[in-house]
This record gives sequence, structure tokens and C-alpha cells, in this order.
Amino acid sequence: MSRVVFLLIPQVHLLDVAGPAQVFSTAADLGYGHTISYVSEEKDVATVQGLPLRADDAWPDLGTDDFVIVPGWRGPTRAVSTATIDRLRGHHAAGGTVAGVCAGVDALGRAGLLNGRRCTTHHTVQDELSRLYPEAVVVRDVLYVADDRVVTSAGVASGIDVALHLLRTRHGPRAAGQVARTMVVYAHRNGQAHQVSVMFRHRSHVDETVHRIQDLIDARFTERLPLGLLAETVGCSERTVTRLFRTATGTTPLGYQTALRLERAEHLIGQGSTTEAAAREIGFEDARMLRRLRAREQAGKPRSPVRR
Repeated sequence: MSRVVFLLIPQVHLLDVAGPAQVFSTAADLGYGHTISYVSEEKDVATVQGLPLRADDAWPDLGTDDFVIVPGWRGPTRAVSTATIDRLRGHHAAGGTVAGVCAGVDALGRAGLLNGRRCTTHHTVQDELSRLYPEAVVVRDVLYVADDRVVTSAGVASGIDVALHLLRTRHGPRAAGQVARTMVVYAHRNGQAHQVSVMFRHRSHVDETVHRIQDLIDARFTERLPLGLLAETVGCSERTVTRLFRTATGTTPLGYQTALRLERAEHLIGQGSTTEAAAREIGFEDARMLRRLRAREQAGKPRSPVRR
């Protein structure tokens, strides 16, 4: 069972902690187990909202499957000890994933984890982040960014999006979809579409029939899923399935499945897989189709951000 460790800094924002923690707690309730820990340099942690928190002052042993999340605090920067910064740097160097929510991204910057990587933070402190870490590639006004096991977010409610992203990388889109629906956070709220999960782009509806179809596709997106199978699953005609799906999501069942495949492939490639290996992992016989899909997706993206 993997571990999720929240590093709490004094004057932390409650929602930056509670939102992601709720995601992993709900995931555990649904059978996707994680051990959640809270650490801090001091056991009593003051919050911006006035509710004090209690944390351990000793770190647990961490493995490569574990996540470390740094929630945000008031203001762009906070004093963080060298020992804590070394913990963050060491966990990533050992193959672990580190995430920063809102101003918590600053701790990742101090650890050198933003150098040469794309990252984001709350729009009110983006300029300060660029000034403090000139080697970072700051992506502005997006929900979250993932780059080589370093995940950064705009903060506040987008901490939930980061946690769902982490859950999806570990357990797949079906798990993330189940948790999102349980928490009633399907909607795509803001940010560039290509940096927001397929789940958020196409689950912002209340059609339960379409959600059932999507649940099946989420669970088996690497397989061939004929329209007839989807229709049989929900007891509708193929024409009705296509109509309902397009009305609810703006795309077709095949389009949704293809988007899931591409999202998974991009994650695998970002983690070091070859295009050929990623293509096989998502159910393609060879890499040609994946290359075409990636080229089509890239052609539709906005201009890449400049290094600031």
C-alpha cells in the first residue's frame, strides 16, 4: 500500500490540505488504499483559517510509489529548513513523486525541482515564482502541470485536481472517475483543455446512462469496444447511445476512448517509455496510430510557453 505524505508549513491553507486528503480518503473507501500521513517541522501547525492542525515531526520511510504533497500557505514564500528541503529533493531523486499546491510550489523550487521543468502556481504569485526561480518554465493561468514526477497546481480547489491526477496515474482513469463522482467534482472549471484530464472535460454532465457507458470505457479503454457492446450494456440502441453520448459530452464513445488512450500514452512517455511501448500499453498494435494522434493533438495546442 502506497503512502501519501502531506508536508504542512505554518499558515497553511486548510483547503489545500483537506481537498487532496479527501480524494485519497475517498479512494481508500472505494478500495484504492493509501496510508495518509501529515508531517511538519513542529507538531502544532497554525492555519490561515484559524483551525490548528496536528502533525508528526518525524517523517515515515518513503518508497518510490509514495507521494509527497506540499499544500500552500499565505504569501509566496515561507521559511523551510534545509533538512526538509533535502527530504523533498531526496524523495524525487529516488524515483518518488512530489507535488506542490499553490504557494507550496515554492518549497519544490528551493529543492531545485523546478529547474528546467514546466510548473504553475496561483495566479497571484506567478510573477514571484518566475523571479525566484528563473530556470523554471512557468505556465500561466492553468489548472495544474505535471513534469517528470513534479506536479504543481494553481492552488485552493485545484489541489483536488492534482490529487485526482496522482490517483489516475497510480490506479487508472476509472478510479479517478469514481472518486470524482463521489465527491461531485466532475466539472472542468478552468485551465487549458490539454492540461485538464479527459475525465474533467467529458464528465461535466448528469446523464447516468452516459456515466455508465463511460465507466465501462474507463475500465477497458485499452480494448476494442464495439458500439454494440456499449449499447447492450445500457439497454439502448446504438443510435441512442451515440446521440446521448454526444449530447452529454460533446464527443462520441470512440472519441472519448481515444482521448483516454492518448492521455495514458502521454503519461507513459513522460515517465520514460518509448512511443512503441506506450502504444502497446494502450492497446495499439504498433506506434503509427499513436504518432498520428499525438501529432494531431500537438497541432491543436496553443503556443508553448516561453522560459521566463
